[in-house]
Amino acid sequence: MEPLIKFENVCYTYTGNDAEPGMFAVHDLSLEIKEGEFVAILGHNGSGKSTTAKLMNMILAPNSGDIYVEGNKITGRELTDEDVFEVRKKIGMVFQNPDNQIVATIVEEDVAFGPENLGVPSQEIRKRVDEALDIVGMREYARHAPHKLSGGQKQRVAIAGVIAMKPKCIIFDESTAMLDPMGRKEVMNTIRRLNKEGMTVILITHYMNEAVLADRVIVMKSGEIYEQGDPKDVFCNVERLWEAGLEVPQTTELIFKLNKKFGWEIPLGVYDFDTCARLVTEKIKEVRGENVGN
Repeated sequence: MEPLIKFENVCYTYTGNDAEPGMFAVHDLSLEIKEGEFVAILGHNGSGKSTTAKLMNMILAPNSGDIYVEGNKITGRELTDEDVFEVRKKIGMVFQNPDNQIVATIVEEDVAFGPENLGVPSQEIRKRVDEALDIVGMREYARHAPHKLSGGQKQRVAIAGVIAMKPKCIIFDESTAMLDPMGRKEVMNTIRRLNKEGMTVILITHYMNEAVLADRVIVMKSGEIYEQGDPKDVFCNVERLWEAGLEVPQTTELIFKLNKKFGWEIPLGVYDFDTCARLVTEKIKEVRGENVGN
C-alpha cells in the first residue's frame, strides 16, 4: 500500500536578505507517512519541522527532490492552482494562532467556509458542518461569535473547519502553542479522537507530553531527520535529545537523573505521573529494605 505522503531527497532553501547562501531549511529529506498514522514532528527552532509541514501542504514547493501524495507525484513540474487545490483537499492544516484562521462572525458559518469554496452542495455543507462541530464538541456553540470563545474553543472551531473539507490528513503546526493548559488539553483530546476514527495526524509540537501520544516521533535538526521511531525508544535517548536542544518528558528526565545518580534501573518509558511516582516509591522502599506492598 502506498504511503499517504512520501518525500524523496527533498531540499528547500529560503531566499531573501536574511538567508545565507546554501543554507537549507530542509536538506535531503526522505520520509513516509502512512494513512491512519499519528506522527509527531519535533525539533528546536529552525530545525525545519514547520517548513516540512508547509511542503506537505504545498504552501511551499521544494527546490529539489520529489513529493508524492497517495502515490501521485506532485513535484517536478509546474503545478496549476487546481493541482495545489487537490493536494490541500487531501491534506488540511491547522496553524498556531486560531484568530488568524477564523474568517466569519458566526461559528457555523466559519466551519462552512471551506466546503463552500470546494463547491460542495448546500445540503451536504449543512451535514458536514454539523458533523464537524460534533466531532470537536462545539455543536452547542454553532450560533456563537468566535471572538467570544476561549483560545481552546477557537482552535477547535478552526479544526472543525478543516474536518468539514473531508481531508485524509490534518497537519497541526504548533496548534497548541498559544493555548493555556486547559485549551491544550481540549485540542489534544480532539486530535486523539480524530486519529482513533481513522484520520492521519501530523503533530508539530514543542510539548513532549503531546508527542508521547503519537505512534511515531520524528526529531529534526538542521533540516534533516536526527532521530525517529516509537516514542518510548526516542525519548529513552535522553542525552541525544538534549544535544539537539530538546527537552524530554518530565517523568523521563526525573527517572533518568535518579538512575544515573543512584545506579537504579527504572524503565525510562514512563509518561504517567502516577506510574512514575509509584515506581520511584517502590524503588526507594526496595533500597531501604522495606516491604514494597506496604
